[in-house]
Formats: sequence, C-alpha cells, structure tokens
Amino acid sequence: MLVLASQSPRRSEILRQAGIPFTVRPVEVDETPLAGESPRAYVERLALAKALAAPAGPQETVLAADTTVTIDGALLGKPADAADARRMLALLSGRRHDVLTGICLRKGDSVISDCATTAVWFQVLSSEEIDEYVVSGEPDGKAGAYAIQGLASKFVERIEGCYFNVMGLPVALVYRHLARLG
Repeated sequence: MLVLASQSPRRSEILRQAGIPFTVRPVEVDETPLAGESPRAYVERLALAKALAAPAGPQETVLAADTTVTIDGALLGKPADAADARRMLALLSGRRHDVLTGICLRKGDSVISDCATTAVWFQVLSSEEIDEYVVSGEPDGKAGAYAIQGLASKFVERIEGCYFNVMGLPVALVYRHLARLG
C-alpha cells in the first residue's frame, strides 16, 4: 500500500486519476529554506524529511513531495498574504520560471529521492489581471501563488516538462520509482 505523506488535494487527485491506490497520512515539517540552499536541494530535503516523518508499516511505501517555484535564483513558496501573491505574480509576468518538485519514496530501509523540473512561461499580466486573480483566493497555499489547473491556466503561454509536476506531483517519475521499489 502507498502512503501519501501529504494533505495536498492536488497530489491525491493526481494519484487517483493515475489509478494508483493510496492512503493519506500527512506530516508537518519545518519548511524554512537553509542559507545558500539551492532550489533542488531544498525540495529534495523537504521531501526526504516528510517521508522519514510519516509512519509506515514494513509492507507500506511512503511517498512524500515538495514543490517550489524559482525565478532568478529566488524561491517562491506559498504566499504569506495577498500582497506577497501580487509580488510573486508580477515577478512571473511575461517571463519563464521553473517549477521543481522533490519526491521521496521510502519502503523499509530503501529510500529513493529525485526531482522534476518544468519550465513555465507566463504571458504579460496587467495589474488588473493580477488583482482579479489574487481576489479569487486561488493563490493561497500555492507555490508561486498560482494553480496551473485553475484560473491561472489562462496566463500560461507554454510549458516544457511534466504538467503534473506543476500541479505538485510528477506522477510518471513517481510511477517509475514505485516500480523499482516493487
């Protein structure tokens, strides 16, 4: 049985759509970035911490993940408030950014960690578009202050990489590693 160490409704939705049975056991870890930590190291560290924190039986496989958005070397996590969401969206406007999701699978003493990166290009956003989107509430709790599968879909000009990674779980990468664990 797969144990999802996350309360993310998007991760649950992705696993359900892929036909991968699972149970949810969310965990809390400190998500404060370490000084000088790269975006990849950050998401991989958090995924590992979550996987190790989740209780699991000997026949269970734990899946943990963490997603961040990065632009110009800066991490854009979940916005603190509406003003922070506006700042993030203005930074993404008309530019390319990367979405990184670190994943970790743990079964017994076996641990597999990996990271997926997807490049996303936003069209230029007006201040009115940003305000309207922020007022919708959708940026709340979303890395980079947007949800590609929701209202922000109209801002995305193109992507290179896994769409599901931008939603929060690179399901093909997870599936490949699950097969390795057996």
